Amino acid sequence: MSNDLKLYHSAASPNSRRVRIFLAEKGIAIPVVPVDLAKGEQHSDAYRAINPRRVVPTLELEDGTAIGEVLAIWRYLEEVYPTPPLLGSTPKDKALVTMWERRVELEGFAAVMEGVRNAAERLKGRAIAGPHDYDQIPALAERSRLRVKNFYADLDSRLAEVPFVAGNTFSAADITALVTVDFATKAMSFSAPGEHAALERWYENVSSRPSVGA
Repeated sequence: MSNDLKLYHSAASPNSRRVRIFLAEKGIAIPVVPVDLAKGEQHSDAYRAINPRRVVPTLELEDGTAIGEVLAIWRYLEEVYPTPPLLGSTPKDKALVTMWERRVELEGFAAVMEGVRNAAERLKGRAIAGPHDYDQIPALAERSRLRVKNFYADLDSRLAEVPFVAGNTFSAADITALVTVDFATKAMSFSAPGEHAALERWYENVSSRPSVGA
Protein backbone atom coordinates (compact mmCIF):
# COMPACT_ATOMS: atom_id res chain seq x y z
CA MET A 1 0.00 0.00 0.00
CA SER A 2 1.24 3.48 -0.90
CA ASN A 3 0.79 5.53 2.26
CA ASP A 4 2.20 8.70 0.72
CA LEU A 5 -1.06 9.17 -1.19
CA LYS A 6 -4.64 9.57 0.00
CA LEU A 7 -7.82 9.47 -2.08
CA TYR A 8 -10.93 11.37 -1.03
CA HIS A 9 -13.84 9.68 -2.78
CA SER A 10 -17.46 8.64 -2.65
CA ALA A 11 -18.63 5.10 -3.31
CA ALA A 12 -21.61 6.46 -5.25
CA SER A 13 -19.61 8.89 -7.39
CA PRO A 14 -19.00 7.80 -11.02
CA ASN A 15 -15.90 10.00 -11.18
CA SER A 16 -14.54 8.39 -8.02
CA ARG A 17 -15.17 5.00 -9.59
CA ARG A 18 -13.11 5.95 -12.64
CA VAL A 19 -10.13 6.56 -10.37
CA ARG A 20 -10.71 3.42 -8.31
CA ILE A 21 -10.75 1.26 -11.46
CA PHE A 22 -7.59 2.97 -12.69
CA LEU A 23 -5.86 2.21 -9.37
CA ALA A 24 -7.04 -1.39 -9.43
CA GLU A 25 -5.81 -1.90 -13.00
CA LYS A 26 -2.38 -0.78 -11.87
CA GLY A 27 -2.47 -2.82 -8.69
CA ILE A 28 -2.07 0.24 -6.47
CA ALA A 29 -3.61 0.28 -3.00
CA ILE A 30 -3.79 3.65 -1.23
CA PRO A 31 -5.66 4.89 1.83
CA VAL A 32 -9.13 6.20 0.98
CA VAL A 33 -11.22 8.75 2.83
CA PRO A 34 -14.98 8.55 2.19
CA VAL A 35 -16.89 11.77 1.54
CA ASP A 36 -20.62 11.36 2.13
CA LEU A 37 -22.24 13.33 -0.67
CA ALA A 38 -25.76 12.60 0.58
CA LYS A 39 -24.93 14.28 3.88
CA GLY A 40 -23.26 17.19 2.10
CA GLU A 41 -19.78 16.53 3.48
CA GLN A 42 -18.33 17.89 0.24
CA HIS A 43 -19.61 21.32 1.29
CA SER A 44 -17.97 21.25 4.71
CA ASP A 45 -15.23 23.73 5.55
CA ALA A 46 -12.83 20.84 6.09
CA TYR A 47 -13.32 19.41 2.62
CA ARG A 48 -13.50 22.79 0.90
CA ALA A 49 -10.03 23.46 2.29
CA ILE A 50 -8.89 20.38 0.36
CA ASN A 51 -10.93 20.91 -2.80
CA PRO A 52 -12.62 24.33 -3.14
CA ARG A 53 -14.72 23.01 -6.04
CA ARG A 54 -16.53 20.74 -3.55
CA VAL A 55 -16.36 17.67 -5.77
CA VAL A 56 -14.82 14.22 -5.57
CA PRO A 57 -12.42 12.60 -6.12
CA THR A 58 -9.33 14.38 -4.82
CA LEU A 59 -5.89 12.84 -4.62
CA GLU A 60 -3.76 14.22 -1.78
CA LEU A 61 0.01 13.85 -2.03
CA GLU A 62 2.47 13.40 0.83
CA ASP A 63 3.34 17.11 0.83
CA GLY A 64 -0.33 18.07 1.08
CA THR A 65 -0.80 18.96 -2.58
CA ALA A 66 -4.39 18.27 -3.61
CA ILE A 67 -5.05 17.11 -7.16
CA GLY A 68 -8.63 17.25 -8.37
CA GLU A 69 -10.11 16.25 -11.75
CA VAL A 70 -10.00 12.64 -12.90
CA LEU A 71 -7.65 13.25 -15.82
CA ALA A 72 -5.13 15.05 -13.62
CA ILE A 73 -5.23 12.26 -11.04
CA TRP A 74 -4.77 9.68 -13.78
CA ARG A 75 -1.83 11.59 -15.21
CA TYR A 76 -0.06 11.73 -11.86
CA LEU A 77 -0.62 8.03 -11.22
CA GLU A 78 0.51 7.09 -14.73
CA GLU A 79 3.76 9.02 -14.31
CA VAL A 80 4.53 7.50 -10.91
CA TYR A 81 3.25 4.00 -11.73
CA PRO A 82 3.76 3.59 -15.51
CA THR A 83 2.98 -0.14 -15.68
CA PRO A 84 0.63 -1.18 -17.09
CA PRO A 85 0.15 1.90 -19.26
CA LEU A 86 -3.45 3.10 -19.32
CA LEU A 87 -2.89 6.43 -21.05
CA GLY A 88 -0.89 5.01 -23.96
CA SER A 89 2.72 3.91 -24.32
CA THR A 90 3.79 5.56 -27.61
CA PRO A 91 3.16 9.13 -28.82
CA LYS A 92 0.53 7.81 -31.22
CA ASP A 93 -1.19 5.67 -28.60
CA LYS A 94 -1.15 8.49 -26.05
CA ALA A 95 -2.83 10.80 -28.55
CA LEU A 96 -5.47 8.21 -29.44
CA VAL A 97 -6.28 7.40 -25.81
CA THR A 98 -6.56 11.11 -25.02
CA MET A 99 -8.78 11.73 -28.06
CA TRP A 100 -11.16 8.83 -27.44
CA GLU A 101 -11.35 9.32 -23.70
CA ARG A 102 -12.20 12.96 -24.27
CA ARG A 103 -14.91 12.06 -26.77
CA VAL A 104 -16.45 9.51 -24.42
CA GLU A 105 -16.43 12.01 -21.57
CA LEU A 106 -17.96 14.85 -23.57
CA GLU A 107 -20.48 12.87 -25.61
CA GLY A 108 -21.40 10.17 -23.11
CA PHE A 109 -20.43 10.81 -19.51
CA ALA A 110 -21.33 14.52 -19.62
CA ALA A 111 -24.64 13.71 -21.29
CA VAL A 112 -25.61 11.34 -18.49
CA MET A 113 -24.47 13.82 -15.87
CA GLU A 114 -26.58 16.51 -17.54
CA GLY A 115 -29.65 14.30 -17.41
CA VAL A 116 -29.19 13.30 -13.81
CA ARG A 117 -28.29 16.68 -12.37
CA ASN A 118 -31.16 18.45 -14.14
CA ALA A 119 -33.77 15.94 -12.96
CA ALA A 120 -32.85 14.61 -9.51
CA GLU A 121 -34.90 16.13 -6.70
CA ARG A 122 -31.95 16.08 -4.31
CA LEU A 123 -29.89 18.15 -6.76
CA LYS A 124 -32.25 21.12 -7.03
CA GLY A 125 -30.11 24.23 -7.11
CA ARG A 126 -27.03 22.09 -7.83
CA ALA A 127 -27.54 21.33 -11.52
CA ILE A 128 -23.82 21.76 -12.19
CA ALA A 129 -21.20 20.31 -9.87
CA GLY A 130 -18.70 22.79 -8.53
CA PRO A 131 -18.37 25.85 -6.32
CA HIS A 132 -21.44 27.69 -7.69
CA ASP A 133 -25.15 26.92 -7.51
CA TYR A 134 -27.28 26.62 -10.66
CA ASP A 135 -30.98 25.91 -11.12
CA GLN A 136 -32.12 22.82 -12.97
CA ILE A 137 -33.35 23.07 -16.56
CA PRO A 138 -35.82 20.21 -17.23
CA ALA A 139 -35.39 20.51 -21.00
CA LEU A 140 -31.74 19.54 -20.63
CA ALA A 141 -32.76 16.35 -18.85
CA GLU A 142 -35.01 15.51 -21.80
CA ARG A 143 -32.28 16.29 -24.32
CA SER A 144 -29.76 14.16 -22.47
CA ARG A 145 -31.59 10.96 -23.38
CA LEU A 146 -31.16 11.76 -27.06
CA ARG A 147 -27.49 12.48 -26.44
CA VAL A 148 -27.01 9.17 -24.65
CA LYS A 149 -28.88 7.31 -27.39
CA ASN A 150 -26.56 8.80 -30.01
CA PHE A 151 -23.54 8.07 -27.83
CA TYR A 152 -24.46 4.39 -27.69
CA ALA A 153 -24.84 4.24 -31.48
CA ASP A 154 -21.55 6.05 -32.11
CA LEU A 155 -19.67 3.90 -29.60
CA ASP A 156 -21.11 0.76 -31.18
CA SER A 157 -19.82 1.89 -34.58
CA ARG A 158 -16.37 2.49 -33.16
CA LEU A 159 -16.27 -0.87 -31.40
CA ALA A 160 -17.25 -2.65 -34.60
CA GLU A 161 -13.80 -1.63 -35.86
CA VAL A 162 -11.58 -2.22 -32.82
CA PRO A 163 -11.67 -4.41 -29.68
CA PHE A 164 -11.25 -1.49 -27.27
CA VAL A 165 -12.32 2.14 -27.42
CA ALA A 166 -8.89 3.59 -28.24
CA GLY A 167 -7.67 0.66 -30.31
CA ASN A 168 -6.22 -2.76 -29.56
CA THR A 169 -5.56 -2.47 -25.83
CA PHE A 170 -7.59 -1.63 -22.73
CA SER A 171 -7.09 1.98 -21.64
CA ALA A 172 -8.52 4.86 -19.67
CA ALA A 173 -10.95 5.43 -22.55
CA ASP A 174 -12.55 2.08 -21.75
CA ILE A 175 -12.78 3.00 -18.07
CA THR A 176 -14.74 6.16 -18.83
CA ALA A 177 -16.94 4.36 -21.36
CA LEU A 178 -17.73 1.53 -18.95
CA VAL A 179 -18.55 3.87 -16.09
CA THR A 180 -20.72 5.92 -18.46
CA VAL A 181 -22.79 2.89 -19.51
CA ASP A 182 -23.22 1.77 -15.90
CA PHE A 183 -24.04 5.34 -14.82
CA ALA A 184 -26.73 5.70 -17.49
CA THR A 185 -28.17 2.29 -16.65
CA LYS A 186 -28.39 2.96 -12.93
CA ALA A 187 -29.18 6.66 -12.75
CA MET A 188 -31.34 7.04 -15.87
CA SER A 189 -32.64 3.48 -16.35
CA PHE A 190 -31.11 3.78 -19.81
CA SER A 191 -29.04 0.72 -20.66
CA ALA A 192 -27.41 0.16 -24.02
CA PRO A 193 -29.89 -1.15 -26.63
CA GLY A 194 -29.57 -4.84 -27.42
CA GLU A 195 -29.15 -4.24 -31.14
CA HIS A 196 -25.69 -2.75 -30.58
CA ALA A 197 -23.80 -6.02 -30.92
CA ALA A 198 -20.28 -4.57 -30.86
CA LEU A 199 -21.04 -2.48 -27.79
CA GLU A 200 -22.54 -5.52 -26.06
CA ARG A 201 -19.46 -7.64 -26.88
CA TRP A 202 -17.13 -4.97 -25.55
CA TYR A 203 -19.22 -4.40 -22.41
CA GLU A 204 -19.25 -8.09 -21.51
CA ASN A 205 -15.49 -8.21 -22.01
CA VAL A 206 -14.51 -5.19 -19.93
CA SER A 207 -17.11 -5.90 -17.24
CA SER A 208 -15.36 -9.18 -16.51
CA ARG A 209 -12.12 -7.45 -15.50
CA PRO A 210 -11.40 -7.74 -11.76
CA SER A 211 -10.81 -3.98 -11.51
CA VAL A 212 -14.43 -3.18 -12.35
CA GLY A 213 -15.56 -4.11 -8.86
CA ALA A 214 -13.19 -1.59 -7.28
